[in-house]
Amino acid sequence: MKHNNAATLGAVGIWTMAFDFQPAERVRSLAAELEDLGFAALWHGEAFGRDTVSQSWLLLSSTNRIVVGAGFANIAMREPVAMAAAHRAIEEAYPGRYLLALGGHRTSDTPLGFPGRHGRARETMAAYLDAMDDAPLFGAEPLRPGPRLLAALGAMMTELAAARASGVHPYLLPVEHTRRARSALGPDAPIAVEQAVALSTDPTASWSLARDHVAHYVGTAPYHRRNLARLGYQDADLDGPSDRLVHDLVAIGDLDAVASRVREQLAAGANHVCLQVLTDDPATVPLEHWRQLADLNGAITSPALMHTS
Repeated sequence: MKHNNAATLGAVGIWTMAFDFQPAERVRSLAAELEDLGFAALWHGEAFGRDTVSQSWLLLSSTNRIVVGAGFANIAMREPVAMAAAHRAIEEAYPGRYLLALGGHRTSDTPLGFPGRHGRARETMAAYLDAMDDAPLFGAEPLRPGPRLLAALGAMMTELAAARASGVHPYLLPVEHTRRARSALGPDAPIAVEQAVALSTDPTASWSLARDHVAHYVGTAPYHRRNLARLGYQDADLDGPSDRLVHDLVAIGDLDAVASRVREQLAAGANHVCLQVLTDDPATVPLEHWRQLADLNGAITSPALMHTS
């Protein structure tokens, strides 16, 4: 089943993991400020803090207009029927304000206690989508399922998204990947790109932040390394990581540098760019940088609003 009713987004949103380290009351306050700053969407990841459903409810209940994106909801963390039920409930309570991006992979090294079988990424995700679609849900009234995106890296997952989802939410990928995803998905499917940002006027500090971020992923996440290799990066790029790779994956410098990268992503086919501000400590809330980035809201317009019918 292809899910197509999606929210409408502007060009720029915020992506963060920092909320997991904050008390709920501060999360409420931060979400409300981001809405007041004019951001169209607020995205949060999922690891071992709040689960994505709880985090989404917290953010939606603290705001009035902003779209909340689960980017991504890890399919290793809950059974498909639970995800389907939660998805429908959030869509009922906050129609048009929730975007579910599914990702993760139930592999042989998934910690004990996580449900589900192991397998290849595409087949595992397809089976998860099947189970969500087949979930025997009932309620007070028939409800259309909300929009869903896939955290697609490679070509096969992007093909699956074209057939079974509203669009894609790529993470840690260069502009060239956006161009390829647009070619594969056609002109209409939403592409909401996560874009890491090392926002600083100090070149040494910003490059250090960016290099550490890229090194962490290529050193600990084999699927990211393999995918970047498929995009043409060599072992020398990945092992460094090289200046070329760091530059391609992270917008480094001042606000103008970030704006330039956002425009590149939009020109390559993205509908929406989710900015993840890098910090030395993942628990740090980069509030001053978010305030600076709010200037992009009026300066950059998405070439195609993220809306499907």
